[in-house]
Amino acid sequence: MRSTFDRLVPFMATIILAGTALPALAAGKAAVTAKRMENADKEAGQWMSHGRTWGEQRFSPLTQINDKNIGRLGLAWYADIGTYRGVVATPLVIDGVLYNISAWDVTTAYDATNGKVLWTYDPEITPQAGAVACCGPVSRGLAAWNGKLYIGALDGRVIAIDAKNGKKVWETQTADPGQPISITGAPRVTKDGLVVIGNGGGDLGARGYMSAYDAETGKQVWKFYIVPGDPAKPDGVASDSIMPMAAKTWSGEWWKTGGGGNNWDGIVYDPKLDIVYFGTGNGSPHPQAFRSPGGGDNLFVGSIVAVNAKTGKYVWHYQEVPGEQWDYDSTSPLILADLKVNGRDRQVIMHAPKNGFFYVLDRATGELLSAQNFVPNT
Repeated sequence: MRSTFDRLVPFMATIILAGTALPALAAGKAAVTAKRMENADKEAGQWMSHGRTWGEQRFSPLTQINDKNIGRLGLAWYADIGTYRGVVATPLVIDGVLYNISAWDVTTAYDATNGKVLWTYDPEITPQAGAVACCGPVSRGLAAWNGKLYIGALDGRVIAIDAKNGKKVWETQTADPGQPISITGAPRVTKDGLVVIGNGGGDLGARGYMSAYDAETGKQVWKFYIVPGDPAKPDGVASDSIMPMAAKTWSGEWWKTGGGGNNWDGIVYDPKLDIVYFGTGNGSPHPQAFRSPGGGDNLFVGSIVAVNAKTGKYVWHYQEVPGEQWDYDSTSPLILADLKVNGRDRQVIMHAPKNGFFYVLDRATGELLSAQNFVPNT
């Protein structure tokens, strides 16, 4: 729940320590590559992707600002955003340029040293698109790759814009025709230059899916449906091989009600395993008795799902909330780390969804290593 302050302050303020050096302005090139992302910790002053690194721990190794000098901080500059609507994105900071996306997906580049606006891009989202957006015309962030920025637009488009001037390079409509699909999440880009995005709509009768697009052309490379459709009609996409298994966990004619499971947030990428992980949302409609009257786990709602980054093929899943009918959504941020668990080095994925448990899984296999509640729950 956003505070009144968060919703009402129509400007962005950037605060820096006096004397802090910023990288030289590089003409807004956003020259993010696989090599730079793999060595992101060596460029501590950059924030090149949604969670800073591919592991998305969101930790900055910068040390110049600390608990000893925090009192010396003051306002360096601010920029009017010009909206009272939700502003919830994590900005990107790349080579001296700050890129921010605001309400209705309006995207602006600023000189990070002084706040000067370098360009603004407005995708001109129609008001009608807001009708199928659960929680307002917000965006959680941008992706950057090879001189371009990527917007997951509210109306279902993925839009690539030139980071130097804010001009549109390409756009692709990702929404299934006739489906109440919206996008409020931040795209992610894999080491092979695939832009991965999910969507919202599970509250309105949509069938959720993930899709990936060539970062240079916008051509769809793969698609993975999160819940099964009509078993008599294969979709012809990457999820076809696993949907018969998922369909066994549903009953009735669930495909007529949508199914849900939409990934409106919560994506992370492991370049070494070349796996994309995503969290999935509630079933649609919420009461299971309407979508699957015989009960069942209703895969893959309320789950973490791992797919091959190149092909979208299923690797593993772990369901956190079987049958998910409480709007617990397993779509909160996912974090990767290498930890020692019970004396053994493990590659893990960590998750704290709305059901109140903190999960630690082996990210190569999906094996559950730990699930402890972090708040009192039932």
